Amino acid sequence: MRRLDKGAPLRAAMKAAGLDIPRLAAKTKDVDPAGEGLSRSLVGFIAGGGKTAREECSDRAAELIAAALGKEVEDLFLTPVFTLAESTSTRRTQTDERSATELPARLMDQAELSTFLRKSRSWIDKQIQEARERGEIWPGLIYVGSSRRFDPHAVLDAMRKQSTAA
Repeated sequence: MRRLDKGAPLRAAMKAAGLDIPRLAAKTKDVDPAGEGLSRSLVGFIAGGGKTAREECSDRAAELIAAALGKEVEDLFLTPVFTLAESTSTRRTQTDERSATELPARLMDQAELSTFLRKSRSWIDKQIQEARERGEIWPGLIYVGSSRRFDPHAVLDAMRKQSTAA
């Protein structure tokens, strides 16, 4: 899960609930069916706004934090656009044929896509932001960890459809 707006909604919910990081960590233990909860340091990494803050966390951590704050997960976190069906561990020798076909043959980073499309990086950022504001995902955008990758063919197809619709 990826925190929304660099954790601002999360910190606002904490403030509204009157919870600081240690109290929120303790409350996650109360709402956890296993009774384990999250450590103060992990909650600090997720809720923090400083240099050590993490933009991403596990589904379990997001669910426990949202439950402890009495909020929906979607109010505080963004569900990832792309998830792997299997582990990415290199220790496994078996591979599933489906996982090989899920990714496009060539993914580009933002600099490569910018050169490919002959558009600026800020133009790409603006397109992604406008799509997000409309509640959509920009075509071809795939999150790989914390970095963005792009399927150039999906981006081009969407641009063609957009130009013919206009």
